Amino acid sequence: MTQLVVRRLLIDLQAPFARRWNGGDAFRSALFDALSMSFPVGEQFFIDAVRLGMKALPAAERERLEPEVQGFIGQEATHRRIHALFNAQLDAQGHRNTWGPRSAERVAGIASFDPRHAVAVTAATEHLTAILADWMLAHPQAFEGSEPRLATLWLWHSAEESEHRATAFDLYRALGGNQEWRVRWFRLVTRQFLIDLARQTGRNLWHDGAVFQWRTWRSAASFLFGREGVVRSTRAAWRAYLDTDFHPHHQPAPRSAQWLRDNAAQFSVVEQG
Repeated sequence: MTQLVVRRLLIDLQAPFARRWNGGDAFRSALFDALSMSFPVGEQFFIDAVRLGMKALPAAERERLEPEVQGFIGQEATHRRIHALFNAQLDAQGHRNTWGPRSAERVAGIASFDPRHAVAVTAATEHLTAILADWMLAHPQAFEGSEPRLATLWLWHSAEESEHRATAFDLYRALGGNQEWRVRWFRLVTRQFLIDLARQTGRNLWHDGAVFQWRTWRSAASFLFGREGVVRSTRAAWRAYLDTDFHPHHQPAPRSAQWLRDNAAQFSVVEQG
């Protein structure tokens, strides 16, 4: 069982930031803006999913998992709040978030069938975010030229995503979830995630007037498909989820703990009752 700590990030997101906040790069800014737009709805879904899953467990299993699940909920609630502040700045810039409302409609009825489905969706999404998070921690230059507070936001979020990457997975197994549905949901979640990410990133670039600029797509090609780009670097970690003996802790994430140690001054620990 992982001991999860809830942290309050000590940065100011009330002050506006530039539209191309990520080092003046239109593509990187638009992509991370799109991710942030999805987070409040997604994280609320994860919270609701694990709560429903916990209610379906026998008392002994519920007691065993309770401390970690409560830490997971606390971390996700903090992510939801901080990205709502970030998204408020995007709203002020005139961006339109279509991903969040679309996701809210899509996931509304998942848990009504069987709580294991909602937990499987959560575990699948957590794997996607965990491998992306580990890539960001390994490539902090993805935020080169950004304001320190914004780079801190994304790297802190990445560190906590890596830290709680196994919580929903372990809950799914405790609920008796099987391999077939775990993999099926992972494929569906991956497909929909990539479609939604592309759509929202494209919308953000259109609003920024950067869709027809050559440097936008040169940046995209390098960021996604370059030698150390996201797609190349995370492909093996993505495929590992399909293995019958997969567990998130089979993929060590030492960068998460290192970043949290090195940047302890950037957050305070929230005492949990």
